[in-house]
Amino acid sequence: MKDKQTERWSTYEPFFVELGDKKVADIIITNHARVRWTDRVESEKTGFSDIAEFLWQCLKEGRVVSYYRNEEDVYTIDDDLVFVAEFAVSDKEVDLIGNPLHKMIVVTFLGRMSETMELRDLKTYYSWLRHSRRMTLIKNNRKRR
Repeated sequence: MKDKQTERWSTYEPFFVELGDKKVADIIITNHARVRWTDRVESEKTGFSDIAEFLWQCLKEGRVVSYYRNEEDVYTIDDDLVFVAEFAVSDKEVDLIGNPLHKMIVVTFLGRMSETMELRDLKTYYSWLRHSRRMTLIKNNRKRR
């Protein structure tokens, strides 16, 4: 997702937005992320370009923040919408100095914290999910014997 305008005129520097130590020059939305967007976030603007445009605008405005300080895979928008993203070094683009720019690959949207209270503490939520799945597997294993 490229932006048409830059801050300075007549420069050849590719446009990017800094997110932590990454310089994001492109956003890629996976099919899974688009399905989760439709289920958990919005039902009207569900195209890949609509989602990428929304994320790009949020990145430019500084509304995207890392969920955890140490980890760099879960992010929030406006302290409400939680999503998972990975970063890959762009093989085509570099800044003027030659430093690599990154592609942000949006893996999934977990939902809004205002609607799903469990998202307020993801570590507890995921440990609960693992425990409940493990207990379900143990119960099913007992039934088969």
